Amino acid sequence: QVQLVESGGGLVQPGGSLRLSCAASGSIFSINAMGWYRQAPGKQRELVAAITSAGSTNYADSVKGRFTISRDNAKNTVYLQMNSLKPEDTAVYYCNAAGYLSPLRPFGSWGQGTQVTVSS
Repeated sequence: QVQLVESGGGLVQPGGSLRLSCAASGSIFSINAMGWYRQAPGKQRELVAAITSAGSTNYADSVKGRFTISRDNAKNTVYLQMNSLKPEDTAVYYCNAAGYLSPLRPFGSWGQGTQVTVSS
């Protein structure tokens, strides 16, 4: 089992910044990709940003230039720096990780979610 614990959500004014963190723990052999998704009320969950163990990144068009994803492989932790936040960024943000518990046992896990609210 792999547990993902997120932190850093909250209420922020438009134009403000927040930094989300997600730490993975458990019997982890390796983590290939980590990412952040979000789900707004009445909408489907969507990819925000993802990063591989080699550092390759992928962003949703709506957050390019404003959000930055990074990870600390030694700590099995992924971060999402969110700048210039807009009301439409309001959502529950979920951390995701995919990798291996052993060379032949893949895993995929989700965090419990953290609320981000952008409002004046």
